[in-house]
Amino acid sequence: MSKLTAGMRKRIKREFGAEKPTVWVGKGQVSEEIVKEIEKQLKAREVVKVKVLRTALKEAKTADIAMEISRRTEAELVEVRGHTFILYKRRRKTAGK
Repeated sequence: MSKLTAGMRKRIKREFGAEKPTVWVGKGQVSEEIVKEIEKQLKAREVVKVKVLRTALKEAKTADIAMEISRRTEAELVEVRGHTFILYKRRRKTAGK
């Protein structure tokens, strides 16, 4: 897994700060469906913004949910702000197939 540089982290925060979240985590917590959807979006766009709804926060904090999803998708956690977080995963280059 490639490490994000400070410049890359800053650029991602700037570009995606105003974007709307594309995935919402609700009372189902971190289900297999949520993880698969985030993986699919990371594969397509490299960056995903996730919003954690209040119903999910009864059992865990946003940062804990973000860390678990980051670990399960093997993506880097760029930022946690409020109930929203940004994940980044570099696309794999396919070797001349």
